[in-house]
Amino acid sequence: MSKVAFLTDSSCDIPADLAEKYGIEIACFPINLEGKEYIERRDMTNDEFYEMMREAKGVPTTAAITPLQWLEYYTRFADEGYTDLVHVTINAGGSSTNQNAHAAAHMLAEERPDCQMKIRIIDSHTYSMVFGWYVCECARKVRNGASVADAVLEMEEKFARVEVCLAAYTLKQMKKSGRISAAAAFAGELLGLRPIISLNDGISHVEAKVRGDAAVPPAMLKWVKSRVENMKDTPYMVAYTASTARRDELVKLCKKEFGHAPLCTFQLGGAVSANTGPDAVAVIFEGKPRRLCDYAPSLP
Repeated sequence: MSKVAFLTDSSCDIPADLAEKYGIEIACFPINLEGKEYIERRDMTNDEFYEMMREAKGVPTTAAITPLQWLEYYTRFADEGYTDLVHVTINAGGSSTNQNAHAAAHMLAEERPDCQMKIRIIDSHTYSMVFGWYVCECARKVRNGASVADAVLEMEEKFARVEVCLAAYTLKQMKKSGRISAAAAFAGELLGLRPIISLNDGISHVEAKVRGDAAVPPAMLKWVKSRVENMKDTPYMVAYTASTARRDELVKLCKKEFGHAPLCTFQLGGAVSANTGPDAVAVIFEGKPRRLCDYAPSLP
């Protein structure tokens, strides 16, 4: 009989109650700010972290979860008799965490050549509940009797479709993370320009720049609608950081323009907002498959 474990990292932003409900273990990222290290989810709440970012002179940095940390999880799961492990990580293009997970799997194979636990390490190609939502769905289906292979395949197909449209109202963290250039950040702060940024398959790109905060939500929705034939039939989510007012404004406009409410709204955690800053909103939606293999018909 199979016994399946689910593992991810705190960039998933899965709420604690959902993680517990579906039996998902979450390894937490360390975050360094002003020379002090904090562990996400343990040492501060999201709102406390936003205030820390506002008051800090510098910007926070994150460190990858190491192979030895992942090996501890893998060893424990093996000792507890798990037959399968589904391990979904933060975008491999933005962190060595995924690479470190593969290193840990090799270490386990060397240390325990007789271990029969099947480890599936999956690159989400994205961040936050943008992948956390689908990890929960995958775990829910497996807990309800679906095969691991089928549930994982469906999750990976979602990862090949999901896109993000993000706007940051303050640009200090975006400049530091490399999402926008120093020159663009300077001009943005000086002229009141706000970048509309896409995140597609792990790659971010500035799609437009608008002047003033009021122009941000309409510009975001304009870009989203340019990516999908009919948003009335497309599920979506809304993300935010500190401002519930900006969240509510965006949700209201989405309902009007798309004709239905989001699947959920969620708050960006420390590992993600360390790069977006404390004033950001985003729309997440399922677009078209991006990889050629996802267009190919299944063979009989």
